[in-house]
Amino acid sequence: LEAYGWDGIHLVAEALRRAGSPDREKLRAALQGVERFDTVVGAKGSPLQLVLAGVYHLDVPPGNIPYESLAALRAHRYVAAAVPLSLGDSVQGFRIVGTEPSYIDMQGATLARGQVFERPMQAVLGARVARDMGLAPGATFAGTHGLSAGGSAHADEAYTVTGVLAPTGGVIDRLVLTSTESVWQAHEHGHDDDKDKDAHKDAHKGTHKGAHEPDREVTLILVRYASPLAAVSLPREINASERLQAGSPAFESARLVQLVGVGVDGLRAFGLLMLAVAMVSVFVALFQALSDRRREMALMRLLGATPARLFWLLLLEGLVLTALGVVLGLMLGHLVVELAGTRLIPRGEWPLTGWVFDTMEWVWAAGALLLGAAASLWPAWRAARTGLADVLAAD
Repeated sequence: LEAYGWDGIHLVAEALRRAGSPDREKLRAALQGVERFDTVVGAKGSPLQLVLAGVYHLDVPPGNIPYESLAALRAHRYVAAAVPLSLGDSVQGFRIVGTEPSYIDMQGATLARGQVFERPMQAVLGARVARDMGLAPGATFAGTHGLSAGGSAHADEAYTVTGVLAPTGGVIDRLVLTSTESVWQAHEHGHDDDKDKDAHKDAHKGTHKGAHEPDREVTLILVRYASPLAAVSLPREINASERLQAGSPAFESARLVQLVGVGVDGLRAFGLLMLAVAMVSVFVALFQALSDRRREMALMRLLGATPARLFWLLLLEGLVLTALGVVLGLMLGHLVVELAGTRLIPRGEWPLTGWVFDTMEWVWAAGALLLGAAASLWPAWRAARTGLADVLAAD
């Protein structure tokens, strides 16, 4: 309730139901984005696709919707706020999003430098975009067609950077924000000489007319509810239209967690299996070492080592082996994640980094050390009971 307010109770309940259990991590993932947007309105298609494209900016939207839909939603009694998004261009893999300044406030972001865009072809950069591209207020850049790097450039329509956002750790860090009119203008002039001009204009229909004429289009509309009753009636009303569809971030994120959860549970089970194998390996290594070093143990006893000292010596050896495995495993795991984030994952997509350590990692590391100690107990006890007479007589 503190996070989402009374208006979000119905979303929390549905997310819990779809997550399958009141697990804290699943619930956090399922409700990511709910505190800012209650539904995403877009073209007919998959509601999950709408959420991934509009809230997380990880997928391609299904199409465009009439611009007049924005005014209709804002006039609806169940809508507290509606913000348009126009997608289709990018710069060096970072998405250019045509929207309104209120989108920055709805994302909980603040300006670190400069000011918000006020006119067409002005842009505000997310923190990661500004860092990776090395841009500051006053710099200019040209967008490219498409949501990934390598598209045809809008060379005649350059954007001017007016501001840079402070880091938030969210999706807005990897976005380039501009006005909706900027996207229309870029597609009005940027492809006049292109041989697939007609097909391109069909995707951004009506770019030669006024912003309030009926054939202008946007890609998505992010909506906040004005009442809990909106969750019951508004999506049904939107889905009944010929061109529009509503997707709930809470519902679709919970469904995604449920679908992906099978793979996550499988990886967790595999990790537990690897821990069991590691425990057996430590046991076998110490037991074999004890068999090979029985004469050394007997000589240590002869030189004055007590059974207790031999016990702790073998136990410490097992802990050192386990600790080395834990350290090397953590280093290797974080190295793989860092390489995946910098080399394998396209720029601007999933922000992976190997420099973040989760608290649960230390819990699992402590558990691995306890397993190593448990595996060392029997060999250590056998070493403590090494008989001098039997060993020396055998030699």
